[in-house]
This record gives sequence, structure tokens and C-alpha cells, in this order.
Amino acid sequence: MLYGYSASRPEGAGAPMPVANWNGEMGAVIETSHRRSEAYGLCPGARPDYDPLAHQDLSLLVEQNRMLHAHALPTMETLYQQIVNTHNMVLLTDAQGVIVHSIGDADFLEKAHRVALTPGVAWSEERRGTNAIGTAIAEKAPALVHADQHFLAANHFLTCSAAPITDHQGRVVGVLDVSGDQRSFHKHTMALVRMSALMIENQLFAATFEHAITLHFHARPEFIGTLMEGIASFSPGGRFLAANRNGLFQLGLSYPALQSHTFSSLFGLPVSALFDHYRTAAPGLLDLSMHNGVRVRGRAQLQLGSGLHALTSPQEAAAPVSPPAAARPRRLSGLRYLDTGDPQLAQVIAKVSKVLGRDIPILIMGETGTGKELLAQAIHNDSPRAQGPFVAVNCASIPETLIESELFGYEEGAFTGARKKGATGKILQANGGTLFLDEIGDMPVSLQAHLLRVLQERTVTPLGSGKSVPINVELICATNHNLRERIARGLFREDLYYRLNGLVVKLPPLRERTDLETVVRKILATESGGGHYTVSEQVLRLFRQHKWPGNFRQLTNLLRTAVIMAGEESEIGLCHMPDDFLDDIGNGDAGDGELPAALAAVTAHMPAGITNLEQMEMSAILRSLEANGGNVSATARALGVSRNTIYRKLPQAK
Repeated sequence: MLYGYSASRPEGAGAPMPVANWNGEMGAVIETSHRRSEAYGLCPGARPDYDPLAHQDLSLLVEQNRMLHAHALPTMETLYQQIVNTHNMVLLTDAQGVIVHSIGDADFLEKAHRVALTPGVAWSEERRGTNAIGTAIAEKAPALVHADQHFLAANHFLTCSAAPITDHQGRVVGVLDVSGDQRSFHKHTMALVRMSALMIENQLFAATFEHAITLHFHARPEFIGTLMEGIASFSPGGRFLAANRNGLFQLGLSYPALQSHTFSSLFGLPVSALFDHYRTAAPGLLDLSMHNGVRVRGRAQLQLGSGLHALTSPQEAAAPVSPPAAARPRRLSGLRYLDTGDPQLAQVIAKVSKVLGRDIPILIMGETGTGKELLAQAIHNDSPRAQGPFVAVNCASIPETLIESELFGYEEGAFTGARKKGATGKILQANGGTLFLDEIGDMPVSLQAHLLRVLQERTVTPLGSGKSVPINVELICATNHNLRERIARGLFREDLYYRLNGLVVKLPPLRERTDLETVVRKILATESGGGHYTVSEQVLRLFRQHKWPGNFRQLTNLLRTAVIMAGEESEIGLCHMPDDFLDDIGNGDAGDGELPAALAAVTAHMPAGITNLEQMEMSAILRSLEANGGNVSATARALGVSRNTIYRKLPQAK
């Protein structure tokens, strides 16, 4: 078969379009389709009614399928050139099987008109019984219906090969079909139809996400730019938007499961590094590691400045380029990954593990940056809803005037400035999955009653609508506030609090964690793409003493910068620390106790006589440090150099 690659993807092979084998499985499909046809009340010997749509209605149908029609026509012309003079015609239908456009051999057109293979005629199974178009729609898979396999006897002279055309969410938007005299059957026709349908799908995908960051990827670089390539699109911030059929196959995840992912979590490369790569003069193919461990090559299209930047030329394809330092982080997939040895965290994980899938709301308490969303994502990934969407809403970041429409959605014309066709709210987007309400303590009181009603009734009524929509979501909330205090101050509803706190867990701040070194190693492995970086003992001592007001968010950003500063050096020292961290040290937050020891260590190794420029420089630094009581910031200002320079000149301060 044309797409007959192993499902294990040893080489990251392209995705097969689902298709039945003709000898066994296809026979079962035909049999099932015949049973459906009988259930529709059709009679095999009946003379079918082929009334086409009126001209005005057909024009409206074409307009409604304008994008499909526009992108399919060139491919249909190409396909027809490959089967010309074979007593066949090429047909395009909409999602309901109504023919939108047709191209055919003149000698077959008369027969085709007899069975109404013309625009405006419906070929769904409900209307025509078993036929390639209708069966492909019903099965959501390619279908070959030959001769007397058609349910209606009037169609037995036909042989038809059809493949559904799907959008980026896997929804059937149309069907491509080749129909002809059954005596002209050729076994390669189905392969051509499937290949052409895939071409149309890729063109529709490109048109839908033309302004997004789009990655073309495959384990074998020679397949990039062919129908075998995977295509995935992302927002400018790196959030996953969609993938084509082959992209979904190679990623090994469903469309709903991918909604919680980013470019970094799927391909191990920050979006910032991607932009940096394509700012070079001759960028080669990217060398990427997918979340499932499969190595792939890729090229991207992304917005740089005011225009779309397209990638490598064919000559550059032979030169794969490894991503820069901050590459290939592993996906933080579940609760087990978060268990790094801290007893407090282990207790939290044990508690939430017991309520997974039990429809018990979870409330996560903790300071800013302690990993509340990371825990919520891990809970979702380990839950029975892992294949559903994970939708996170930061209640503190949305303006009070917009949060209601963001959560509940709205109908067309609900308010001034509303989108023409309305919008689906976050709660409905999470249907079937997990809704994570971060910073729930900052939700306006006026909205809390509405949320409480939604949670109790399990229905959502969009703004401007009189219709309630049932919902089925797992609820996880998080806050850095003491909600009982906010209740006492009238800032949070007590009844909502008791609706949310089915299980309350508290994440410890970083300064109280006992697993700091393990956490540092994991963050370094993530931010360096598995590179072998270590942290000097002196830096670790400072880490243990630091108050970490930003918790893990602060530590992660600090180590990300340190990895870049260290470059090819394997050990991260004080000289690689960001300026804001050195400011804290210089101001006595964590490190002044280290500096007198550093002075003593350096002084002990100084010769009695200063004989060269380096010694003079060291002497000046030491005198200034002593004069400023070991304060690095004051010393740097006095000498007119940076704090990094001071630390770099004190190599013995370990």
C-alpha cells in the first residue's frame, strides 16, 4: 500500500490514512454498509431519485465550501490527467456527500448523467445506499465500492474509489472520489485518490494556519517536503494549534491530548531558540527530539519581523543543525516525575493519587511559583481524562470586564465588540477534560455566584443565549491566597469555597524543600537538553541559603540563564549567575557570609610581593572588598566593573 508503514514508526514513518484491506476488512465494511442501507428503508431494485439542487442552491453550496473547492480544484485537475481516457471522472463532494464539482471523460459523461454523478446530487448512504462516497463519510475512511457491492442495482456498472478529506481536527469536510465503468477498474486508482486527498488536506491546513509558526518534520529528512511529512502549527508563543494527519501519527497523540502541549514540550526546543536558529545566514534542518523519544528532522516557517520567513533550501537539507543550549526538555508527564524526594511533596502526590477519576474537585494552595499549574497538569495526565483537553485559566490575568465572557462564552451580538459568530468559553472548551482555574482567589465576587451555579448544575449558559449546555469537566483550582481570610473580608464566597475544596493540598515553597539538589539537576537536564552541567558547591550553598521569593519560576529562569552563560563549561559557578541573583548576594540576602572566606582563601595564595598586572588587579579587588565589608555590589561600583567580573577574579572562592 502507498502508506503501508509500520505502526511502530521505527524510522518515524508517515501516517497511513486509515483504510480497510480489500479482501477481508473491506468486505466487512461493505456488509455493514448494506445493513445500514436496509435500515434507511432503501430497496436494491428501486429506481433512485437523482434530483439535483437548483442552480441557485448549488451556487450557495459552492460558496459554503469555497475554501475546499478552491484548494481541491488544482489537485482534481492533476488527478484527472493521470486517469484521462480511462472512462472515469473525478468528483468532489461536501461533508454530506453532495457533489460540488466534477471532471470527467466525455465518453463516460453520458453514463454518469444517467446515475446523476453531477454537481448538486447527494451521494450519502441515506440517499444512495452503499457507495464509495457515502461509505467513506460513514466510516471516516477510504472506501472502494466495486460493481455489485453497490446497494442499488442501478449503480452496479460503477467502480468507485473515495477518500474523505478532513480538517485539522479530524472532521470530514468533503470527499474526493474517482468513479468509472466497472470494466475500467484499476488497482492503483485508490492509491491516487488517497494521495490526492492528503494533498488537499495539507493545502487546507496551510491556508488555515498561514500566519502561525509551522514545523514540517519527519525522521527521514528526504521525506520533508513530501506527502509523508508531518506538519504542526503553533502560536507565536509556542502553544500547539494543530497538526496534519501525518503529524498526529508521528506525534502519537490525539488532537485533544495535544491541546495542552507547546512547541517545547513536543519537540524539545524553546520557540526563542527556533527564532534564533532562523536568524542565521544559512540555517540547516533542525535536529529535534519528540516527547516520545523519536528523533526527527524539521524545517519551520515563522514570522520574523514583518514577513514570513521560510526555511532551508534543498542544498541545506543535508546539514542537520542541533538546537542550541536550551534544547529538548523532557515532557513533565505525570505525578511520578514530580516526586523528587521531598516528604511534603510526596504526601501531596499520595493524596491526589487517591482521588484521580473520582470527580472530586482539588484545590491547590501555595506561594507564587511553587508549581501549582505543573501539579494540575500532572494530575490531568495521570487521570482517566488524559486524552481530553486541559484548559488553564488564570483568573487574575483576565480583566474583570472580560472574565465572564472568557469563562462562559457568548452568542453573536451579546455585547458591543463581540465576535460576529460568538465565542466558546473556557469551560466548554474543557468539556470532557480538565478545567484548571488558577488564582481562583482573585475571581471577582460578582462572578463567583455564576461559577457556583455552573458547578452545581453542570451546565453553562453563554452570554446572550437562553440555551444551557451540559458540561462534564474535572475541576482543579489553585490560589496563593488564604481563602478563609478572604471569606472573612467578604472577598470570597463561603459556599463556593466549600464547593471547591473536595481535596485541599498545599505545595511547599522552595526554601522549605529538602530535594533542592535533585530539583536543580532535573531543571538543568531539561534546560540543557540533557547536557552534563553541574553546579559548584559554592553556588549550591548559596542556593540553600537563598529565600527564593519566586520559588521554582525564579530558580528555573536563573538556571536557564546560567546554562547559556556557561556555554561549553560543564560546571556552573558564581560567574555564571544572573545579575539579579548577584544583587541579592551583594545585598546580603544569601551570600555575604561566603565572601570573607573567599577573601581569606585568595589572600592565602597571594605572594608577598606583587610583581605583575594580574596580581595588582587582584590586590585592588581585595582591598576594595575589605573596604566595603565584602559587599560585591559596592565593590563593583567602586571599581567600575560588573559583579560577574568580581566573581570571575576570585576562582578560589569555592
